Amino acid sequence: MKRTIGLVALSVAAAVALAGCAGGGGSSATGDDATIAVGSLYEPQNLSNTGGGGQGVTEAFTGNVYEGLYRLTDDGEVKPVLAADSAVSDDGLTYTFTLKDGVTFHSGDPLTSADVKSSIEAVTAEDSQSARKSSFAVISDIATPDDKTVVITLSERSISFIYNLSYVWIVNDAAKDLKTTEDGTGPYTLGDWKRGSTLSLERWDDYWGEPAKNAEVVFTYFTDATALSNALVTKQIDIITSVQSPDQLSQFTDNADYVVSDGDSTTKELLAFNDRVAPFDQALVRKAVYSAIDTKKLLSSIWGDYGTLIGSMVPPTDPWYEDLTQVNPYDPELAKQQLAEAGFADGFTFTLDTPSYDPHPAVAEFLQSELAKVGITVEINTISADEWYSKVFKERDFQATLQEHVNDRDVVWYGNPDFYWGYDNPEVTQWVSEAEQATTTEEQTAKLKLVNEQIAEDAASVWLYLYPQIVVAASDVSGYGVNGLNSQFFVADIVRK
Repeated sequence: MKRTIGLVALSVAAAVALAGCAGGGGSSATGDDATIAVGSLYEPQNLSNTGGGGQGVTEAFTGNVYEGLYRLTDDGEVKPVLAADSAVSDDGLTYTFTLKDGVTFHSGDPLTSADVKSSIEAVTAEDSQSARKSSFAVISDIATPDDKTVVITLSERSISFIYNLSYVWIVNDAAKDLKTTEDGTGPYTLGDWKRGSTLSLERWDDYWGEPAKNAEVVFTYFTDATALSNALVTKQIDIITSVQSPDQLSQFTDNADYVVSDGDSTTKELLAFNDRVAPFDQALVRKAVYSAIDTKKLLSSIWGDYGTLIGSMVPPTDPWYEDLTQVNPYDPELAKQQLAEAGFADGFTFTLDTPSYDPHPAVAEFLQSELAKVGITVEINTISADEWYSKVFKERDFQATLQEHVNDRDVVWYGNPDFYWGYDNPEVTQWVSEAEQATTTEEQTAKLKLVNEQIAEDAASVWLYLYPQIVVAASDVSGYGVNGLNSQFFVADIVRK
């Protein structure tokens, strides 16, 4: 029987320093004794990946504190971690996993099949806030014939099943209060979380695998992109996970003290409509809005020479990418014609719920100016990240919103009419289903290209641009990833010379 013992302690301190002030501070130690200070704009809302922890908890915890049966690497490959072996039945409906030997949780409990079962069930639970919840609807049974074996039965084929498992943290089934504590199997334990300031990870000496190459990593959180960049200049931090202020880059480029890496991003900036409500229940209105926006000018104004224009939800790193940027071209006259044809020759007014953090406020003001030129009035309603989750994502109480979507291979969400944006095209839903049941990647790719093309034709959303993934680090620091797929930031290999 498992011990229900105290978990790794979390010190939740009052925010004694404003976000944007020095938090971790760079250390002079090198090698195994080093403390690496990481600067980020994405503080966790809590410490759960199924309870609304947000992008920040994924960045800090995935692969560092928690591990999965599989892991999505920085290069986009899926590799086994806690799964020592796996087998799939001929009909593709039964997956049998054998767990690695000698793996324990930070509390000392051994990893068992019961932990895997409970971790997957946490993702699929009714109150789960995991974006991958719907991906596991195909699971009909999870059996644990012994402590080392997990047998998962699906109701239908799922070609992405192993890939989707890379999103599932394996958590001790005896763990409690996972919004404020942790009990994972990763190379780090949680140190202190000083809300509004820092979150520290400490190397775990009893880690089952190769130990971390540094002693500690301190994530320091900022609410201002300029302050984040300044912290690197003043050596308060060693590395920025994703630069959000391109105007600040000139001080780092062509400077031997820093390394600037422009990696591959999967983060899309969306103007997401509520396709259930008028006037956005009309594809022609959505297309008019799209063609009224000079996305090239927007990208330049926000990111300068960085970033990429995209014409759908699919980034170039996805296998089913196509360049669809001309499906809804920038053409204000076309936009006016489409509005008139849809019955809105005199325009209309809508409310744009806008997250309060960068770059959304600036994007909202740009859209407001652009759409006014074709007679559309945009009323900006600025809300916090928590309000966005409650109002937009959960309650669907919005007309349109801005949001960044960080995941790769997430075009499939347009096949789910229950997703927050409410896009409902039966053909798309069918193609997504057929793609998931495909027996080959070629068949899957062909179906998802159809999805890609149709959502662009329907202007299901406005895909404003693909974020750049710019990592800037002190030149004496190495071993970090540069692509940040799905907001992951693996820290165990980071070293200071």
